[in-house]
Amino acid sequence: MKKLTIAFCILTLGSSVVIADNGDVTNGKAKSVTCVPCHGADGNSNINQIWPKLAGQHENYLAKQLQDFKSKARNEPTMSMMAAPLSDQDMLDLAAYFSSQTIKVTPVDSNLTERGERIYRGGNKDDDVPACASCHGINGKGNPMANYPTIGSQNAGYIVKQLTDYKNDVRNPEGAAAVMKDVAKNISADDMKAVAAYIQNMQ
Repeated sequence: MKKLTIAFCILTLGSSVVIADNGDVTNGKAKSVTCVPCHGADGNSNINQIWPKLAGQHENYLAKQLQDFKSKARNEPTMSMMAAPLSDQDMLDLAAYFSSQTIKVTPVDSNLTERGERIYRGGNKDDDVPACASCHGINGKGNPMANYPTIGSQNAGYIVKQLTDYKNDVRNPEGAAAVMKDVAKNISADDMKAVAAYIQNMQ
């Protein structure tokens, strides 16, 4: 059996993610059968734009989101229901499996991508919106030590939904992730769509 190890991650704003180091890829694949209808067998959701791709996501980030869904710290009724029966080990195994998969690019033809790239790389000074790249990296790979997720190649519809949820106080993260609320409160709906289109097209 292949095992992936997750280090304990202490976030920069004082919030800690306490995760064990026993995620098992083989067991995670077996347990992922209930995830397939929405997220795909390999974590590349392509059925509904608002369902995220999980493939290649940081292992500790995935485990933390499942914890938050179960505790309802993250407000998403469908996922809270799915996470409710999961044990801590189930979450670690699922995180290990989906993290081990390769995210696939599903390009979207959009005239917004050029504008989205400018916002992603340099922000929008007029609206006081910082560059996405400052936390998620130029290549969209995020920062696993700070628990900033990979977003490159993510479904545009999911990106827009999350930004909207942050903006409307539906999603209220603590610690380092709380910066997303400050980002989302100033970004316009049009800029959300533009940056999301660029993100989905990232290689």
